[in-house]
Amino acid sequence: MTQAEVPFSHLVPLANEIALQNYPAATLYVIATPIGNIGDISLRALHVLSLADVVACEDTRHTAQLLSRYGLSKQLIAAHQHNEREIAEKLIIRLQAGERVALVSDAGTPAISDPGARIVDAVRSAGLRVVPLPGPSAAIAALSVSGLINDSFHFVGFLPAKTSQRDHALEQLRHIEATQVFYEAPHRIIETINALTNLFEPTRQLIIVREVTKLFEEIHRCPLQQAASWVAADSNRSRGEFVLVLEGASKDEDDDAKSDQVLAILLSECSVSQAASLAAKITGKKKNEMYTRALEMKKSSSS
Repeated sequence: MTQAEVPFSHLVPLANEIALQNYPAATLYVIATPIGNIGDISLRALHVLSLADVVACEDTRHTAQLLSRYGLSKQLIAAHQHNEREIAEKLIIRLQAGERVALVSDAGTPAISDPGARIVDAVRSAGLRVVPLPGPSAAIAALSVSGLINDSFHFVGFLPAKTSQRDHALEQLRHIEATQVFYEAPHRIIETINALTNLFEPTRQLIIVREVTKLFEEIHRCPLQQAASWVAADSNRSRGEFVLVLEGASKDEDDDAKSDQVLAILLSECSVSQAASLAAKITGKKKNEMYTRALEMKKSSSS
């Protein structure tokens, strides 16, 4: 089928069907918008945006341009991380007056590493209705192409900017068996990948998803220990917005973490030999293995 043959005309009856659905007034509609590709908006999102009395958004200029691409023009209210509580009060007044309010972020789904959660919380606390209109999400898009087989995932989002806080956060994630999803900005991508490599098992698989849905979208999967060199090999690979999907901890890693916890407790009360002997009995591991690990931990704590 050529581009000229794409049956967009078949969407007209579908659009009419969507228009006949119920869209109650006095409702906050949380609407996902495209991450990059203008075609990723849903028909239902477009219809509700056309009905909305006002659109709360991060950047009014950005959202005005987005709406204009779809032939829409709406009253816009800036709702960003610095004024969410104040704007929530104003939106509640409008909702109580029976208006339909649309909430969008600059890209993707509101309240997922973007403003919106405080507004939704305030509106729900006021006893008003909130309706989600699902759609684009960078995290879900990246997970879907990761190829990692796992029944669960842990969404981390953006890590703290300060090195010590970032490393502390990563330390808490080391032994989680769920697939982990991170967001990262271009100026920090190499630093973050290096931190992951230093703190996590270097053979874990990492999927680097760059500029998802956009013109220069790039998806690369490799062992964590190879990721930094892959990015550094081409200056273009450190440009754009990133999603990092990291394979979760293996069962062996989790067992090692529990053994370390047992040893740490015993070493605070016993000699290395005694701690190793007791840890072996508790964990079922070999005494020699526990003794070697206890010596490493003791040396590390004293250095």
